[in-house]
Amino acid sequence: MSPDTSPPMGVALGAVAGAGRPGHSRIAAPVDDGVLDVGSLATAQRGPHPELLTAPNLDALLAAGRPVWREVWEWLTGWLADPERLAPYRLPAEGLTPVLPFSVADYVDFYACEQHARNAGLIFRPDSEPLAPNWKHLPVGYHGRAGTVRVSGTPVVRPSGQRGRGDHGPTRTLDVEAELGLVLGDTVPGPVGMDTALDHVFGVVLLNDWSARDIQGWETRPLGPHLGKSFATSISAWVTPLDELAGAWTDPPARDPEPLPYLSGAADRGLDVELGVHLAGDHVSTPPARDLYWTPAQLVTHLTSNGAGLRAGDLLGSGTISGPAREQFGSLLELSWGGSEPIHLSGGATRTYLSDGDEVVFTATAPRADGTRFSLGEVRGRVTPTP
Repeated sequence: MSPDTSPPMGVALGAVAGAGRPGHSRIAAPVDDGVLDVGSLATAQRGPHPELLTAPNLDALLAAGRPVWREVWEWLTGWLADPERLAPYRLPAEGLTPVLPFSVADYVDFYACEQHARNAGLIFRPDSEPLAPNWKHLPVGYHGRAGTVRVSGTPVVRPSGQRGRGDHGPTRTLDVEAELGLVLGDTVPGPVGMDTALDHVFGVVLLNDWSARDIQGWETRPLGPHLGKSFATSISAWVTPLDELAGAWTDPPARDPEPLPYLSGAADRGLDVELGVHLAGDHVSTPPARDLYWTPAQLVTHLTSNGAGLRAGDLLGSGTISGPAREQFGSLLELSWGGSEPIHLSGGATRTYLSDGDEVVFTATAPRADGTRFSLGEVRGRVTPTP
């Protein structure tokens, strides 16, 4: 499915700048013919918590906690169901610029998809067991750099770094990773258990974990990703509240061994979100998030199991999402099998990794309880040359 043929968006929140307010941003929601000025609507119609909804971004709302989130979502759902009433509060999309919807506090990227972990292991260690011994016992992850998280549409400059012994220069193997991001709120001390983990998840974004594979491969000896990842992470402009995804919950895949007791419970459920990866205008893969081995509640629980707390604005990446079929792989590393099998694009072009000028767009849909699907928006970024 191309970005132009995606179904209508569900209820979502973000922030935009422009439209007569230079230098200022406001909370908005996507509607068919533009965006909705949520703060103006809440003020004029005495909606819930106008002091939160007239803020420049979602920071204050994230800090308010789940009862407030549910109240705002129910109120906004009711208004969006009657579009004719929204005319006075619509903003034309022309002249508006999306801004980062919230201030990122901490950013942790996980490695929650078994298929991706196996593929990466087979590519990099073809003569060894593809999964590390700990992989099925805990959600593996690393701390990324919150300061380089960017909103959809922000150009991505090809990074430079050490590509090997005595070799420094622009990456030759710039890649993408199709992920879901969990946006957390409600600052709390840790640990957080499985029974309350989802109470602290405000919603989800689409996330592109841009990766310089040659830099990453040289520096990851023995510690985890650093400069090969920290130059840019893109997220969608719209955050889809977790309440909007009530029809998307699904059972996790079979596990062996069973997770330890602290990672078990009724909240151990995955999200049936289907992503689309579009490269240079071509739809190249459809990664299924329902296949993630580790689920949102487990990621939050494990993150805090050592006593670490949560802060409003924490962002958790799922790690690359890949299904069992080649057309479901969520990175060029897998789609080109380490660069050995080029991807064929329309017009005769081929790619193993990204070229300067390439634009990558991720889309996603999720089901409602009635079986229809809605869009979670998109995250896009275009590669620009190293200065």
